[in-house]
Amino acid sequence: MRRLFSPSHLSAGFIAVLVGYTSSAAIVFQAASAAGGSAADIGSWLWALGIGMFATSVGLSLRFRAPVLTAWSTPGAALLASGLVGVPMAEAIGAFLFASALIVACGVFGLFDAIMRHVPKTLAAALLAGVLTRFGLALFTSLAGQLLLVGLMFVVYLGGKRWLPRYAVPLAFLAGLLCAAGSGMIETGGLALTLAMPVWTTPTFSLTTLIGVGLPLFVVTMASQNLPGLAVLRANGYATPASPLITWTGLTGLVLAPFGGFAFNLAAITAAICMSPAADPDPAQRYRAAIWAGLFYLLTGLFGATVAGLFTALPAALVAAIAGLALLGTIGNSLGAALAEEREREAALVTFLCTASGISLFGIGSAFWGLVLGMLVLKAWPPR
Repeated sequence: MRRLFSPSHLSAGFIAVLVGYTSSAAIVFQAASAAGGSAADIGSWLWALGIGMFATSVGLSLRFRAPVLTAWSTPGAALLASGLVGVPMAEAIGAFLFASALIVACGVFGLFDAIMRHVPKTLAAALLAGVLTRFGLALFTSLAGQLLLVGLMFVVYLGGKRWLPRYAVPLAFLAGLLCAAGSGMIETGGLALTLAMPVWTTPTFSLTTLIGVGLPLFVVTMASQNLPGLAVLRANGYATPASPLITWTGLTGLVLAPFGGFAFNLAAITAAICMSPAADPDPAQRYRAAIWAGLFYLLTGLFGATVAGLFTALPAALVAAIAGLALLGTIGNSLGAALAEEREREAALVTFLCTASGISLFGIGSAFWGLVLGMLVLKAWPPR
């Protein structure tokens, strides 16, 4: 029991949820509003997403004893924010069900496992490093706007690494909170504690909405979320089979879509926080951090907009700094693994740079294209 309540597990789980909500909760609000959602509908969406991420993160992490963290599809939410304008809520729910059914089909028939078996570990590590690079850079770019806050967190982190390495990130986060509170940078004036309530919407199916919204939602969720999410697991040494992970996230979407759970998938960036050495020096124990993240997801689901508002009340520089500090070890390890094999170094470098560039082609993010280009380089110019 003492191991379950380790401060490093708890803080890694909290920071993962903090980063996830502060970086994209606003996009979920926009997506629900685009479909004409009321305040009750938006609360229901957040309830469904929180409950679904709790169930899959805790269930899958316990089942495989690996830090399997799930998330909503952030690129999917961005797509919905523009694609659902003028679309009735019932048709939107139908598109969510369609996308989740396609995800289940991929999991059941093992299509994702077949793809990932052909991805070298060096490219998986390069993909992870590219995905996380912007968070490492944000740690230092945030110094310009909040020198005292971020500088203090960085100094506390370095001191923690020297004397209390396991608690370096929690101590830096605590120092940041105290500094922000003392400087009046935490804005909690508009917060009110209210429970979110699920709202059922009976789905209807329109061919144009299924093709125009459901199919792109499936593609971006698989290519921009599940692909890097599985690569993060592989890059950190977890050989968890892909099929059950994909299947269960898809099934969760089928159950919760009528309440607004538009898409569930493997997390990449936030999962890397739970897989970092800061979460636990022993990789076999890091799944406990994902369990804590799942419990925080449960709270965010039950209290919906209240918790999202609390997260957005924190200074952006504090969130950027703690995310960067929590991921420093993972970025370093990933770069080392990506460039370890000299014969595959050029392909790994292409994957890293393309992924880190943040480009988007045909609505699909840079993680997918980075891996595609890296594989092409590896196949076209095989190592000798």
